[in-house]
Amino acid sequence: MVDIQSIRREFPIIRDKVFLNHAGVSPLSTPVLDAIQVSLKEFSLSGSTSFDLDEGKKLFARLINAKPEEIALTPNTSTGLNIVANILEYPSGANVVVTDLEYPSVVYPWLRRRLGVKVKYVRNVHGKILLEDVERAVDDNTVAVAISHVEYSNGFRHDLKSVAQIAHEHGAYLIVDGIQALGAIEVDVKRNDVDFLATSCYKWLLGPVGAGFLYVWEELIEKNEPPFIGWASVKHEVFETIDLWNNKELNLSDNASRFEVGQPSIISYVGAVAALQMILGVGIREIEMRVMNLTDYLIKTLKDKGLKLQTPEDKNCRSGIVNFQIDDAGKIVAQLYERNIIVSARANGIRVSPHFYNTIDEIANLIENLCALK
Repeated sequence: MVDIQSIRREFPIIRDKVFLNHAGVSPLSTPVLDAIQVSLKEFSLSGSTSFDLDEGKKLFARLINAKPEEIALTPNTSTGLNIVANILEYPSGANVVVTDLEYPSVVYPWLRRRLGVKVKYVRNVHGKILLEDVERAVDDNTVAVAISHVEYSNGFRHDLKSVAQIAHEHGAYLIVDGIQALGAIEVDVKRNDVDFLATSCYKWLLGPVGAGFLYVWEELIEKNEPPFIGWASVKHEVFETIDLWNNKELNLSDNASRFEVGQPSIISYVGAVAALQMILGVGIREIEMRVMNLTDYLIKTLKDKGLKLQTPEDKNCRSGIVNFQIDDAGKIVAQLYERNIIVSARANGIRVSPHFYNTIDEIANLIENLCALK
């Protein structure tokens, strides 16, 4: 049984704020902050650190049921998506299928004229993307289906396994933006036949900015040459017998590190490792259960107050994000902030995104203040 009160003490922000905006930028916990400070002190005193970047790959691989060799370090989700967009081949007449709910970064890489690929949009139906509409959009000219596992505005959760099946039947890849899912709900790239997945750590993974991961299915690693190449892309071998790297030949790594370029933000990954250790220590299934219980309560209370949901109610389509319509959403979000309640305005409504360490009392506090402001 998870001791939530003990975990809550690890988040200083709860002392004077109700933070319900983990779909934005999450606050750092004390373990993350402590780990970063220790590493900074090492750099200050010795000019180096004992931190092993591979630890982040191992923990992230464990979280998504992948192999560490399938994980590359990236500074953010957008970089990972751009890497994937630029390693694929686009024959004449090729298309990429996206949805009209996507965060722009999921779509932008394929809108570049240089790629010469048509972007096809699947339109949402009352906040949902229907599988039959995805099936109609994907054809034998489709190179990839690029989607967010969880959509940023209303929290709609895609059925990755079914989307992957549709894509693969036409020889297309499934590319997933995992940033609004990872850390809040269980994600299994093997069970769901995901080909590529990119994420950052500063939302539900509770880490700092500057740390991200790219998953590449092992069967696709050596088939694809990276669009950018640096010292981090190659096998680390010395040249002849002296301590010089081989700059005469390009020996790309045979694992996902071939998609890395240069020195990552070590401090960011120090924090990301501490955050991943917390999440894995609690257990992602336990976290998902708590997140869903909190959103269950929030949805029921909002409906009781007569507010219109923009988030699908079907649990199979839900995540940690709940969005509801309200007039002057931006103004009310600002007024809630003045009362130390942090949410965000999205899609002409208010987006609430509680994490596992939040409580029913905090949700009730939000609703009470919301009613007072209406």
